[in-house]
Amino acid sequence: MNNKLTRLHPYPFAKMATLLANSSPALDYKEIKLGIGEPKHPPPAFVLDVVAENLDKLANYPTTNGMFELRQSIAHWLERRFLLRHISPDTQILPVMGTREAIFSSVQAIIDSDSAKHVANSKHQEKSDSPIVVMPNPFYQIYEGAALLAGAEPYFVPCTVDNHFKGDYRSVPADVWARAQLVFVCSPNNPTGAVMTTDDWEYLIRLSDKYNFVIASDECYSELYFDTPPVGLLQACAQIGRNDFKNCIVFHSLSKRSNLPGLRSGFIAGDAQVLSAYLKYRTYQGCAMPIPHQLASIAAWQDEKHVIDNRRLYAQKFKLWQQELGDELSLSMPDAGFYLWVRAPEAFTDAEGQPDDEAFVTALYEQVNIHALAGRYLSREVNGVNPGRGYVRIALVASMTENQEAIERIKRLLASRCALD
Repeated sequence: MNNKLTRLHPYPFAKMATLLANSSPALDYKEIKLGIGEPKHPPPAFVLDVVAENLDKLANYPTTNGMFELRQSIAHWLERRFLLRHISPDTQILPVMGTREAIFSSVQAIIDSDSAKHVANSKHQEKSDSPIVVMPNPFYQIYEGAALLAGAEPYFVPCTVDNHFKGDYRSVPADVWARAQLVFVCSPNNPTGAVMTTDDWEYLIRLSDKYNFVIASDECYSELYFDTPPVGLLQACAQIGRNDFKNCIVFHSLSKRSNLPGLRSGFIAGDAQVLSAYLKYRTYQGCAMPIPHQLASIAAWQDEKHVIDNRRLYAQKFKLWQQELGDELSLSMPDAGFYLWVRAPEAFTDAEGQPDDEAFVTALYEQVNIHALAGRYLSREVNGVNPGRGYVRIALVASMTENQEAIERIKRLLASRCALD
């Protein structure tokens, strides 16, 4: 077996299962799932109709690079949404079976572990080091797993309250950039909801020019915003005249935008050279989107009304949580996305008096039957600090009724804990 598999961490939800293995939910309450970021709003009926109307096309093999009509609809959407002058559906867009598999497999195609960059140590002697993949911390765990299995080392950029939860890439030292082959950015960020600015993007682009690494922007939450659409990486490229998108790629998905996680439909777009090599990799990997899913995806990318309705529903839920629990949980609105990144309340502290995310999620489960995710499981400890420790991720994916019920239960939980104290 591949010995690199031993370096993979258990997935966050496996860690949650271990934490709660000896716990029982409060059976007086119906279960409310706010832990997994799986959209629960109804998927667009017209998209499901397209799938149903084209089931006969399951008799045909799909091509790896997808239908031209799908790539063209994606190109038109990118040009409208991110104000691009032009993006080629032939060379700069590749449909994928959900961005999770594309994020993982693209790292395998991009990282060259056989030609690690040479850097000078403190004695100015040359030595060969493993390539580095830079990523935010906390993060989507696929970034780390993909890096490890590609033979690279993760370098974690902490996302803390001090840097507005989006990560200070300016703090990364030069010797790390010298070994970097790939930099992951998640904007809007999962789990913090922070968004990169044009200045942030331009800083990374200049570094990419200097050190020749690929910037990979995970933008799967880009359409779940409140007022101002988040600036994407390709948009920043266009603003500085970088229309070839050199060393820049983005990932987008219909899962969150259109409430279609089971369709497994997304795309990667950007640098034609990177995508050409990645297409060759995928041809051998054997990932191709079924034709009925491609046709349904065309319909989804061409329609914005259902996306606007989706945003409105999430905005209502955020407003509800802010009004009802804003003070008690010290809630702050994210820039975008559908997560609340919540500091564990004062009633839940560890032996050192610090906010205890594990204690809070355990109490939510045992006392009011709510599932949430301990923040430390989304992060790695670096220099003795885990930036997710003490935080809890709450996904506002359930119905408005369930969200209202969850709020009432949390109020009762906090009141009972305060009474005990």
